[in-house]
Amino acid sequence: MREVSRREVGLVLLGASLLAMAMHWPLPLHLGRDIPRDFGDPLGQAWQVAWIGHAFLHQPDELFQANIYYPLHNSLATTDVLFGYAPAGLIGTGSKAALVRYDILFLFAYFLAFVGAYLLSRELGVGPAAAAVAGVAFAYAPWRLGQDPSLNILSSGGVPLAVFLLLRGYRRQSSWTVLAGWLAAVWQLLLGINLGLQLAYLLLVLGAIAAVYWYRRRPALRRGVIVASAVGIGGVLLVTGWLARPYLQVRDDHPEARRTIDDVEAFSPGIEAFLHVPSGNLIRGAEPRGLGETLAAREHALFPGAVILALAALGAFAPVYPRRWRVAAVLAILALVALSLGYVSERSIVVQPFKLARDYLPGWDAIRAPSRINTLTSLGLALLAAAGAQQLLISVERRTAFRGLLIGLIPSVVATALVVAILLEGSGFQFRNGGLRAPRHPSVPAPPSGQLGATEPQLHLPYAYSYPFGDSDLYVYWSTDGFPKMANGWGGFLPKSDVALEQDSLGFPDGASVARLRARGIRTVVFHPDLAPGTEWAHVAKAPVRGLPLSREVRGDVVLFHLDPEAGQ
Repeated sequence: MREVSRREVGLVLLGASLLAMAMHWPLPLHLGRDIPRDFGDPLGQAWQVAWIGHAFLHQPDELFQANIYYPLHNSLATTDVLFGYAPAGLIGTGSKAALVRYDILFLFAYFLAFVGAYLLSRELGVGPAAAAVAGVAFAYAPWRLGQDPSLNILSSGGVPLAVFLLLRGYRRQSSWTVLAGWLAAVWQLLLGINLGLQLAYLLLVLGAIAAVYWYRRRPALRRGVIVASAVGIGGVLLVTGWLARPYLQVRDDHPEARRTIDDVEAFSPGIEAFLHVPSGNLIRGAEPRGLGETLAAREHALFPGAVILALAALGAFAPVYPRRWRVAAVLAILALVALSLGYVSERSIVVQPFKLARDYLPGWDAIRAPSRINTLTSLGLALLAAAGAQQLLISVERRTAFRGLLIGLIPSVVATALVVAILLEGSGFQFRNGGLRAPRHPSVPAPPSGQLGATEPQLHLPYAYSYPFGDSDLYVYWSTDGFPKMANGWGGFLPKSDVALEQDSLGFPDGASVARLRARGIRTVVFHPDLAPGTEWAHVAKAPVRGLPLSREVRGDVVLFHLDPEAGQ
């Protein structure tokens, strides 16, 4: 086992910070103006973190009763909730702060993924250079670029960090380190079910292995370690129960929230997905025009990186880790690959691990995209890649020993080359038109000043489904200025009431649509003319309203329709 000095930790933290900024340059120069990748999930998640901070301060007993999807109950639980970022949500208010906050958290996710993998590989026995390989192999593997719009999936650094702290704590019999490990696990659980479920089962497997080890050797355990373990496990169970309750209620209230077989099949990649590189990558090239790839296409691009694979293959045979560890790691990676393929048909005669997990294990029926299990696959490959890099560096050092200063620098050059090669494969920079272009970070339109202070509940038009892309993502983000109640929403599934809302708003502002919206309790329709061309609502701004129970007001860049709640009663 390798001990890590405070100086080394400080250098790692600094290096990880600089690397995250460099790999997403020039985003750090435009915090609060640009957003990574597209206007889909990033805008919704920027709203979500802002809402969590707002709700903790103003309605802590009703955190899940968000301002979207009015009048649905538990509207926050329509998607993965980033409660782990609640402290950030307490800092600043309004749309500008929401965007700055999101950009920083996006960079932080990459930062922590590097740090967590680095520390875990050091705990497993590799040196600093090989640990840096593990850090970049986990944080910047090519497939992760396709997950840039999904902060809940990028935020995976808590997984290796929790395992590192627990391994270190139990090895050193340090109750505080063990407690820190369990707290890191709780924090990761609070960042959403997709990664939280994976970590929970990983800890169950590691716990079973630890239990067998203890039963065979009966090592003494300090009382403080036992207490810390009990407190940590109790915390995990309490948080899991607290999070599960609103999600189960939403599933009962909205049967369409259940992940059907068709949903899983659509997001189940074939084995060839591990050869597909996400668009916007230095290897593959530019992204499609317009809104970008479909969600399913992103989930079907799981290329782990050629350099990472080569080093992992070397690490599988290198005596850096004990042989039983290497065998277990290879078997675990193969099992995770099989699990991440999902299934292609309910009638398939092939044994499909994901179907078995979905049918018989708690929690797996809530997973829509099996390919996101690639997070654990990637971590396993990164740890093996670190072993491969360590073995390669040992070989180089032996060959260059006692041959002079310049020759002695070769191991450092090799280590640097390995890190750079992995970063190039996972880079979002692209060579286009004879130059190097930065990753796509579109600028976000500021909220129209005219909508501020409008009476709630509101409906924003033109109407667009919140999933997977649409104007509703903008409306939800803009609502961070005051959080007015609104019928528009954003989430991981499309409520039937949201589909019906589009139908109710067709023809607005005619008598029938006005009556339907009034019946829903809508007080103000906020119309955005700049977003309307080519939609069913292109005519709204100049449509006749005489004789209707509403008034029209042009306020800045928007048109407000004030629905009279008393008319017709």
